[in-house]
Amino acid sequence: MKITFWISLFIVFYTFMGYGILLYFLIKIKRALKGKPVIPTVNEDQLPACTLVVAAYNEESLIEEKVANCLKLNYPAGKLQFLFVTDGSSDKTPDIIARYPQIQLLHRPERSGKIAAVHRAMEYVNTEAVVFTDANTNLNPDAMICICRHYQDKTVGAVAGEKRVQMDVSADASAAGEGFYWKYESALKKWDSELYSVVGAAGELFSVRRSLYQDVPPDTILDDFMISMYIAAKGYRIVYEPEAYATENASENVTEELKRKVRIAAGGIQSILRLKNLLNPFKYPVLSFQYVSHRVLRWTVTPFLLILVFVLNLIIALDPGEFFFHLIFAAQLLFYVLAILGLIMEKRHIRIKALFIPYYFCVMNYAVLMGLIRYFRKKQSAAWEKAQRKQ
Repeated sequence: MKITFWISLFIVFYTFMGYGILLYFLIKIKRALKGKPVIPTVNEDQLPACTLVVAAYNEESLIEEKVANCLKLNYPAGKLQFLFVTDGSSDKTPDIIARYPQIQLLHRPERSGKIAAVHRAMEYVNTEAVVFTDANTNLNPDAMICICRHYQDKTVGAVAGEKRVQMDVSADASAAGEGFYWKYESALKKWDSELYSVVGAAGELFSVRRSLYQDVPPDTILDDFMISMYIAAKGYRIVYEPEAYATENASENVTEELKRKVRIAAGGIQSILRLKNLLNPFKYPVLSFQYVSHRVLRWTVTPFLLILVFVLNLIIALDPGEFFFHLIFAAQLLFYVLAILGLIMEKRHIRIKALFIPYYFCVMNYAVLMGLIRYFRKKQSAAWEKAQRKQ
């Protein structure tokens, strides 16, 4: 029982903290041997022609702001194209976009889902690079330049931008927790990229070489993750570019964030089942290590091990002589009590930031469990159900 407890506790620790610590030291060793990575510098003539693709569905309240943001992006004249696809939109989104002759608009009245819309849009893309971004995000002015400069390296097949969550001083648990999570994720992605490759890209902002793009199955839940990992499976790297970032508002509340996380978790287990070849360390020695450490453990066993660790610790701690296990159990109990207090305070709209992290951590892992159940019960649709965002 004790052996099972320690193994389970180690996996939990490794999943959420240990991998980050290990990455940090691996990067230190790599820099000592090879030096710091050099940020590519290119002139305008070297930047590839690029298409910015935005899939928008009923976004009339913010699409004008998105269009304005896109048209202000810095890039060499004549090398950047804009393609918006609004299939199924029943509001004024297509009409608003149609006012701008600089943008190519694709619209069909029937809704086939985001994946089908992206696949249709890609039929019109003939540039060397393509960048995808969400309609509810704003990009920094040099985002396109920072992304596309990486394609001078022929080993690079995709580029992942950074996601930033907009927060204010009165941020609630959903905003503060999501913001902290993405800051930590950004650090891991930066180190992953420096070691070898980022493990998947987020749809808020990512790019691929057009020649390497491969359609994903129409029932794919995490299309952005799968599109980028298909490219990694071909032997190309996904690099992380923190100087290209997409900013979006946090989820309206924890309930909305939970809805989003459950969908991601369901998509995570689907991706793992469809990317089984990436679990072969003989074929992908470094990528497989990164993939298992950063994604697979989080989306499969670790949430169950959290429960197992608590139960085993309780059983072992019933022995009065196990003082050390008493301390560990007390620490676990305190953590979950803080999480429950975070839930209570959140419902009462009382902001205590010290409670946000344990509460959000528990919400994340609960979402994984619910996502697994939804996926295997075939109740998770590939169609994106938008989470409400703060205004």
